[in-house]
Amino acid sequence: MSITTPAKFGKAPRSMTTKSLVTGAKGFVGRYLVAALAARGDEVTATDLGAEAPGEGETHYVDADLRDDDAVADLVKGHDVIFHNASVVHTRRTSEDIVWDVNEGGTRRVIAACRKHGTRRLVYVSSASSVYEGEDIENGDESLRYSTISQAAYADSKIAAEKLVLKESDDELRTCAIRPHIIFGPGDTRFLPAILDRAKAGKLRFGVGREHKLSDFTYIDNLIDGLLRADEHLKGDDPVAAGKAYFVTNGEPMQFFGFVGKVLERLDLPPIITNMPYGLVYAIATVSEKIDELRGRPVGFENGMSRFAVRYMCTHHYFSIERARKELGYTPKVALDEGIRQTTDHLKKVGF
Repeated sequence: MSITTPAKFGKAPRSMTTKSLVTGAKGFVGRYLVAALAARGDEVTATDLGAEAPGEGETHYVDADLRDDDAVADLVKGHDVIFHNASVVHTRRTSEDIVWDVNEGGTRRVIAACRKHGTRRLVYVSSASSVYEGEDIENGDESLRYSTISQAAYADSKIAAEKLVLKESDDELRTCAIRPHIIFGPGDTRFLPAILDRAKAGKLRFGVGREHKLSDFTYIDNLIDGLLRADEHLKGDDPVAAGKAYFVTNGEPMQFFGFVGKVLERLDLPPIITNMPYGLVYAIATVSEKIDELRGRPVGFENGMSRFAVRYMCTHHYFSIERARKELGYTPKVALDEGIRQTTDHLKKVGF
């Protein structure tokens, strides 16, 4: 299956060509990133499991596994910048070996390949969950420590990978990490589809928790802008982004189920009628995870009923984007309500 990039990004004339590599190129973020880099004028290599070359344009598609040392070394060779976006998103306590081998092991292999072949820049797509410990975070900034508790292999491995990336930054290899939170937009294959599947099945009539906890969201175009700005600020004599992490979100925190409610309303789906107590839902999630473990659910299986997900929905977790504003010149170009409108208009157009 070939990768389809969003049509909104057009071609741009190029002068001095940058050779860019995007891992995880078949996913939601990867497809947008590949298109944006091509529009920037880059010669792009897009890699993922099962990627196939469509045989057109300046983008090269490579089927590769980040668990393969030789394959990763071959991929990285000859590139100026790596956008390391690939990861296994799996918040349940199953398939932990695979999650770690891709998320942390794959990152370690990418770094080693950069060192081997003299690649100068590495931009890592991290996660705001790197600082989340199951408690409220209100306007948290980059001074927050990494989480010191183990909650799920996904979060633990992303923390380990980000540490590797930032530790490696020096004059030979400049690195940085971008931390989005709940990415959404047209073409989303994970977050909103899972919610809409539950809504259409009549299983989303109840929210979780009695308090109004606020969450950050990140519209896809804003994230892509943040990633490209991060790369620009790894160049030159003053690479201000080198060795640093940045929260990149919409900067408009709102209640998680308030966001969901807006989406449901625009799509004429039944609204959430009330909230269930956190303790009850957490207990249900615990049982659900045990059942999935016994059934051997595949890696990547998510239905919103993991303990990690329930905690996430029931705590404040929103972040300051001031460092990204000041150092990267980042400003969210698409406001939250406009992002919801564009996303739901797309869903109506393609059918959901």
